[in-house]
Amino acid sequence: MGVIGVIGGGAAGFFAAIHAAQKGNNVIIFEKTGKTLSKVKVSGGGRCNVTHEAFQVSALVKHYPRGEKFLKKSFMKFHAKDTVEWFESRGVKLKTESDGRMFPVTDSSQTIIDLLRKEAEKFGVVVELRASVEHIVRKGEGFMLKVNGKDRLVDKVIVSAGGSPKSKSYQMYRDLGHQVVDPIPSLFTFNSPESDLKKMPGLTVPNALVRIEGTKLAYQGPLLITHWGISGPVVLKLSAFGAKWLNEQMYHTNVHIRWRADMKEEEIREALRAYKHQHPKRKMHGYPLFDLPKRLWEHLLASAGISGSLTWQECVKKQINILEQHIFCYILQVKGKTTFKEEFVTAGGIALNEVNPTTMESRLVPNLFFAGEVLDIDGITGGFNFQAAWTTGYIAGQSTHN
Repeated sequence: MGVIGVIGGGAAGFFAAIHAAQKGNNVIIFEKTGKTLSKVKVSGGGRCNVTHEAFQVSALVKHYPRGEKFLKKSFMKFHAKDTVEWFESRGVKLKTESDGRMFPVTDSSQTIIDLLRKEAEKFGVVVELRASVEHIVRKGEGFMLKVNGKDRLVDKVIVSAGGSPKSKSYQMYRDLGHQVVDPIPSLFTFNSPESDLKKMPGLTVPNALVRIEGTKLAYQGPLLITHWGISGPVVLKLSAFGAKWLNEQMYHTNVHIRWRADMKEEEIREALRAYKHQHPKRKMHGYPLFDLPKRLWEHLLASAGISGSLTWQECVKKQINILEQHIFCYILQVKGKTTFKEEFVTAGGIALNEVNPTTMESRLVPNLFFAGEVLDIDGITGGFNFQAAWTTGYIAGQSTHN
């Protein structure tokens, strides 16, 4: 047994440290900030979206824009069901919400944090705060870490430093010979500064379809209108799978919104005609159709040139056609993005072809392991990034016993 240095005290770092320490290794977590598990604390609005009820590996891997093939092998060793069993066997029960996301029954991320800290303490893991690892140098079979200017000798290293928006943050891994895919943001909202939609912040549509113009990228799901533009699960999912393309476009593009993802254009057209025939004297503003929120319905009418006092029988065919188009294919100009610092997710990191997916060990440097978001892996929102952290952390920690 030897000394193992874990760089980073987040979800992957703690999980790796716990499993590395279980068979007698001396494990030290070096955390550069003053607190550990800070991302766990804020995730899921403070509830911690631990994982997702995608218990089949083939289904689980589909939620990773980057890392799908790599994780297919990793998930064979530890996947979502294993995560649930690990937490529940230690007294933390999880519950599944209607969309498949899984949270502790306490609805508190502190429950997860407390368990991870307790398990780490049980196996003698030492946590050093404000301990910044500035450099890693090969020293025989082990490594010399430069921590706050001081040399620390360890036998093995697990890098679980998380994602960073700055390419220079990965320099010490490049110095060891690893390639790094330049980091770019994933999981962000679309800004639309010139749109009137942003006058309706907080308004939600349960099942919209959003498509990025000129691409095949399209997803459906809940959409949220914000002070800046649009967000919600459908936008976050689209931003993840479109991260590289959107980055290349400098986040300037058009998106097409179908406000009712489950309706075809002909169905919308027929519903409008039928309503006009049945209720000719009703004012159009007074009765929103398609279960759309009233403010959104009024906005769509206004954008079709339909005034507040107009009745259905007074509305001409051209206006109805424009309204139909705005319901089926509302064009929104996107200019920029908003990322949430606390839950920042990066696309990019350590190139996966240089890491063994069944051990998390570097293919280039023996006894060097990687776990978590420092790898070129990212999932969509819904517990998938944490699942990647648990899986890669578990495998890295276990592999240090070999």
